[in-house]
Amino acid sequence: MDYRVIEVNARLSRSSALASKATGFPIAKIATKLALGYTLDEIQNDITQSTPASFEPTIDYVVTKVPRFAFEKFPGADPTLTTSMKSVGEAMALGGNFQESLGKAMRSIDKRHMGFNWDGDKPSQEEVEQLLEAIKTPTEHRYLQIQRALWGGATEQQIFDATKIDPWFVRQFALINQTALEIKNAEKLTKRLLKKAKLAGLSDVQIAHLRRLGDEGENAIRELRWSYDLRPVYKTVDTCAAEFDAATPYYYSCYADETELRPREREAVIILGSGPNRIGQG
Repeated sequence: MDYRVIEVNARLSRSSALASKATGFPIAKIATKLALGYTLDEIQNDITQSTPASFEPTIDYVVTKVPRFAFEKFPGADPTLTTSMKSVGEAMALGGNFQESLGKAMRSIDKRHMGFNWDGDKPSQEEVEQLLEAIKTPTEHRYLQIQRALWGGATEQQIFDATKIDPWFVRQFALINQTALEIKNAEKLTKRLLKKAKLAGLSDVQIAHLRRLGDEGENAIRELRWSYDLRPVYKTVDTCAAEFDAATPYYYSCYADETELRPREREAVIILGSGPNRIGQG
């Protein structure tokens, strides 16, 4: 059997908590009951309250986790990413597609200059060659370098040859670039184009920069979006892709046509705040 090491930790990982949030499946609780002698068919699914834990979680959305690094606080540390744990936290986002969830996750780590941007001139051929060389070494900036190299004219094959990242993901980066440039060069920001931008994971402030409005243009883009009645809706995390009714679901926002959010009959409490390292933010 052929093995690949994907992560090495000197402590318990946060991944199980994030996997639980992503699927709606309480991994720690189920594991504890299994350790006590229960079998999966004897444990009830807390969300559906009608199916057993032996039902494998089914999802109809995309979950993306982006790590948060703090190499700026440790100037002597090697920023090359390896199998050793070097992130200090992470953010997880749910969306209707990969591009949308990636954009949400990148913004959620709340770190300046860590999101895609198309400010300034298109990268020169010399810069593209430098980027193609840089992305051979994995760092926290690699996905930004890939986006910029593609904008400058690098081919998807060149990106794959330099990184060995699955071509499907490289293609998603290329599609985000295509949508961004369509926004940038359009004579008018129509409803169809604006919705396409949101489905590509672009924020209002990113769209404002593409339209050469700067940070101050974020409100103008939001007001235009509202005038088109383009607002996020809320979809259900229910472990079963709506095959069964969910008694205690939770929700994620995305740009789709219908909302699945149920009207509340009592007041609710929202707790906001994730700390500077984004530990366990969903």
